[in-house]
Amino acid sequence: MGTEVVMVDEIPFPSKVTTTKPLSLLGHGITDIEIHFLQIKFTAIGVYLEPEIVGHLQQWKGKSGKELAEDDEFFEAVISAPVEKFLRVVVIKEIKGSQYGVQLESAVRDRLAADDKYEDEEEAALEKVAEFFQSKYFKKNSVITFHFPATLGTAEMTFSTEGKEDSKMNVENANVAEMIKKWYLGGSRGVSSTTISCLAETLSAELSK
Repeated sequence: MGTEVVMVDEIPFPSKVTTTKPLSLLGHGITDIEIHFLQIKFTAIGVYLEPEIVGHLQQWKGKSGKELAEDDEFFEAVISAPVEKFLRVVVIKEIKGSQYGVQLESAVRDRLAADDKYEDEEEAALEKVAEFFQSKYFKKNSVITFHFPATLGTAEMTFSTEGKEDSKMNVENANVAEMIKKWYLGGSRGVSSTTISCLAETLSAELSK
């Protein structure tokens, strides 16, 4: 039996992925920008988590999705919960990988600096992340994934695009890995408000079971 598929802006996302264990698609959305009343969509995002995450979020039981979406403490708890997390990002509008790398680098650097965690080690790790994307070209339907193990403070990034071998890179610096997670899952400061709202709605429903 095949995995069910969820369509996110016409892009198929499997409802489950298996890393070291099966993870469920609990949130999805897009990144976009509005220019002169035109909406330009950049990426579609799927957030996969261990269903057990609900056990770590019991104090928010009974809250609506809207309340949770506006509660940054709730998303701090989601980020720090000791469960596996997997992000699947699919390119809608083609761009150079360097543009994405620069966005990620500056967002992560700003967050590290704000928390007083931007030291030489973080700078070096971030440079490697930016370099990883530098030579890539993000054709439509290219896929970037981030895998965050349950307890180790690391991240594995992969990039796959048609006609080329997958590229992989490990982010060993825990502070950088955490801020990449926060870029996508950081509540009101997350890069995609639609993803945050969707994740909040799903978790609100799961918590009320």
